[in-house]
Amino acid sequence: MPDWFRDAKFGIWAHWGPQCVPEAGDWYGRLMYVQGHPAYDHHVRTYGHPADIGFIDLIGRWRAERWQPDALVRRYARAGARYFVALANHHDNFDTFDSAHHRWNAMRVGPRRDLIGGWARAARNAGLRFGVSNHSSHAWHWWQTAYGYDAEGPRRGERYDAFRLRARDGRGKYWQGLDPQALYTGPSFVPPDGIGGIAAMNAWHGSRDGQWLEDVPPAHAAFARNWLARQIDLVEKYRPDLVYFDDSGLPFGEIGIRAAAHYYAQNRRLHGGALEGVLTAKRLSPAQRTGIVEDVERGFVDAIRPEPWQTCTCIGNWHYDRGLYERRGYKPAKLVIQRLADIVSKNGNLLLSIPVRGDGSIDDQEEAILDGIERWLAVNGEAIYESRPWRAFGEGPTRPPSGELNETTAAPFTSADIRFTSKAGALYAILLDWPGGEVVIASLAGVPAERVTLLGSGQLDFRRDADGLRVTLPHPAPGAMVPVLRINYA
Repeated sequence: MPDWFRDAKFGIWAHWGPQCVPEAGDWYGRLMYVQGHPAYDHHVRTYGHPADIGFIDLIGRWRAERWQPDALVRRYARAGARYFVALANHHDNFDTFDSAHHRWNAMRVGPRRDLIGGWARAARNAGLRFGVSNHSSHAWHWWQTAYGYDAEGPRRGERYDAFRLRARDGRGKYWQGLDPQALYTGPSFVPPDGIGGIAAMNAWHGSRDGQWLEDVPPAHAAFARNWLARQIDLVEKYRPDLVYFDDSGLPFGEIGIRAAAHYYAQNRRLHGGALEGVLTAKRLSPAQRTGIVEDVERGFVDAIRPEPWQTCTCIGNWHYDRGLYERRGYKPAKLVIQRLADIVSKNGNLLLSIPVRGDGSIDDQEEAILDGIERWLAVNGEAIYESRPWRAFGEGPTRPPSGELNETTAAPFTSADIRFTSKAGALYAILLDWPGGEVVIASLAGVPAERVTLLGSGQLDFRRDADGLRVTLPHPAPGAMVPVLRINYA
């Protein structure tokens, strides 16, 4: 594991692609073809019926006209990010880079710009490590809803655009010369005619593809080979410091192993034989964690892990959601800082997505959240960056559930919840909320403290007894959150 990753602790992610154009949340490309889903309703109301206006037409509307990568990445660096990750493709099978092996890419259609190239230059100009995320291995089954039809209503049984469109249909359109089936991946399990009712249609799809198939049937072997060619092209063109696979383990068996081997070998060549690259995937076995960094999506772990790991999460939905903005539903800066402290205390990193609008900008509420993170890290970053876990990750009554995709079930952290980190002979106690007056840190009952300092303030009065280290804190300043104590000891 390269030291840069262990030291960085905090990265920001631009999970940005054509699905952000409608500003209607996650998995829009798949769900706009699911009758009865809010994405379907939004699409019909805003653009038209998906038999007439499909996802292919949204790509034509994507212009990224307000995208300023240098300004955005400098903003993320100022907020405290030490690495930046950009989405190279999603399950929608659209490459946001100058792809040599897939013609549905941002250089040919949509923005007609090399987005990954722009992000990479901006990150390196800002002094950040640069990463890419690859989600496209699931496209072949994810897109099967686009081959379906309405199960109810006046257009019942009329197939959606993916079912009927072919290359010849592009004459005179923005995608002339491209094959829609190369975008939508071709039919794998198209629903038969005559399925009656929305619930029955959804059950039919769910029984065949679920939401997370990690391998392809023989009929789609070419898709897996093309995925490998695109992945190798991505790595060789942009030389990322981090590659994020949105897969449980490595995709496609031997093909995934070849992708990992190629990335590691290429990275070693670039760094004189030293491995500076980081590869992440999900739901790994203990053996797999010795060769790949585990990413715990929107979740927690319950102990200090011996190997570094990462949590990816978002202040909102992965794809920009205007409704969430209007409801003021983003995670506040305080919650982000609490999560960061919990993760770092257990030997992990936080990769935080700041949703980007279809036009390439971020909104004022996101700016305010970045401001809050920036202010906290400017004072307390010494407890985060280059730190390592202590002998215990922390103490307190709140025990988040271990595993991924469980953020919404976790109880809020309290002032009795404390997380520890260590660095250069100092121990840091991060209090996840501001206590009233005195705090008792039971884990430090046996630690011979010599000096206790509130970061950003000064030395504090303290004493030890059988119950722990007792420290008296001042009243918090307006807007203060998550105080950090530096404990120096003999």
